[in-house]
This record gives sequence, C-alpha cells and structure tokens, in this order.
Amino acid sequence: MDDAIDRFIWSLKFERNMSAHTVAAYSRDLKKLANFLAQRHNANLEPEDISETDLLSHLADLRDQGLHPRSIARATSAIRMFFQEVVTRRNLSTNPANLLSVPKHRAALPETLSMDEVDRLLVVPPVDSPTGLRDRAMLALLYATGMRVSELVHVRSMDVDLTRGVVSAFGKGRKQRLIPIGEHAIQWITRYLHAARPELAKGFPLLSRPAAALFVTRRGGAMTRQGFWKLLRKYAADARIYRTISPHMLRHSFATHLLARGADLRSIQTMLGHADISTTQIYTHVSRDELKETYDSHHPRA
Repeated sequence: MDDAIDRFIWSLKFERNMSAHTVAAYSRDLKKLANFLAQRHNANLEPEDISETDLLSHLADLRDQGLHPRSIARATSAIRMFFQEVVTRRNLSTNPANLLSVPKHRAALPETLSMDEVDRLLVVPPVDSPTGLRDRAMLALLYATGMRVSELVHVRSMDVDLTRGVVSAFGKGRKQRLIPIGEHAIQWITRYLHAARPELAKGFPLLSRPAAALFVTRRGGAMTRQGFWKLLRKYAADARIYRTISPHMLRHSFATHLLARGADLRSIQTMLGHADISTTQIYTHVSRDELKETYDSHHPRA
C-alpha cells in the first residue's frame, strides 16, 4: 500500500502538476487510510486486497472523529483518484472506490474585511526598517492583486513589471496569469526594492538573481506562508482588528470590494485565477450593483 501511495503522490507532483498544498493534503489523507486499514486487518494490505466496505468504514471513522465535512470530502476525492490510477496501472478488475460519493456541503460565504479595516491594516507595518517596508509592500501587493498567500511568497523579482504595472502569478496546477497591480502597491514595492531589499539581501549574492524570491528575510531565505501568516495576525491586532484574520481573507476582500465598486465578474475571475466562474460567483452576495467596469476604474487603491 505504501509503495502504491508513493507512486500516486509522485504522479500528482510530476505528471498532473498539482499544487504542493493539494499534494500534501492528499498524501496525509491516504496515509490515514493506510494506517486505518493496517489496524483493521492487522496487516499491510495491497490496493487489490481492499474492499468497498473497508473504504466506507474508514470514512465513517473520519466522521466519528468529528472531521470537518470539507476534509472528509477531500479525503474521499483523494481515495477515488488513487484507486482510479491504481486500477488502470495494475489492470485490476474492480475498483472498490467506484461507488464512493463526495459529500456535498454548502459553500460558506467568504469572510471579508471592511474597507476601513483594510485601510488600517495596510498602514500598520513601520516604514523605518527593512522588514517593515517589506511587510508594507507584501500587504499592499496581496490586497492589490487578491493572489493566494502561496503565490505571494513565491513571487520572484523577475515576475514583477512595475513599468507595465503587472505581476505574474503561478496558481494551482502552475497555471500562470498576469494581474494588474495598481499605483499604491507599485509605490510600496518600489520603496522596498530601493530601500529595504538590498539591505536584507546583503551577504547573500544569490538573491541578486532575477529568479530569486522578491520578498526575503534577514537570513537570506524567501518569506514563508507560515511566517507571513504570523506577521499578518500581529499587524491585525495592531490595527485593532479583533477577530481571527488570514491571508485568504484579504483575497476575499479584494474580490468583494472590486465587485461592490462595479467590476465585472469575469475580470475578477481572471485576476483570482479561478478555473470556473461559479467559484467567483460566491462574491456576488456582497453587492447587487450593476457590473460594468474593471480593475483600473474601481479598485480602491488602483
């Protein structure tokens, strides 16, 4: 079972080009399944030894543990995809996951910040230190583009074109898209590049390469998702935002604020990197205004 899971995870990474976040989640889900089956049968089973009853019992066990419906739905998807590949590769006669259905769940409305909260948050990082300028630029870029935090921390110096006012982002499945930045974010990125990044990159010659990370730490490494998350929570508290905040909340705020000011849904879909317009439509709960103009005319900090 372990070898089959490793082969499947390899295919997700290098054949299907899935995001690192999805690959890690699917790997955890399948390892949970393997551990459950090993305890259930007191043996390390091969995929062809596993029955539909085994899989249903595992999913029932996840529910009994109080796992969130979204997590169970993802685990079900991982199991179905795993067995589809195994059956094809090993030419098995039956697929025990064939009749498993992904639990349906109501999409939760995205939680957003008000424009006043965003304004307070964006001005919190101090501008008298290299790290403060970096953080001010990161927050400005995150809200200006609505990119995912995983995309933000992987932005390279060569991905930003301040003359054209665009940034190149690599989303799920390594799909590339160009996103407008806006003058506010351009201003802070420019200040960061001139006054902060050279100081942070001092002693690390590899950071001068165009392919190096745009946002770096004092230790010469790229900012991480976890590191930025911690900084964001600190700045939110300093901005008197007394609720749990995440980088994704700024992504939601970007979309809802654009929509409220009249940006069209297709443009927002493109900027967010959503493959399906139905994913973007959840933001229409914020505004019933007529959709007519796009980013440059309507973003509050364009």
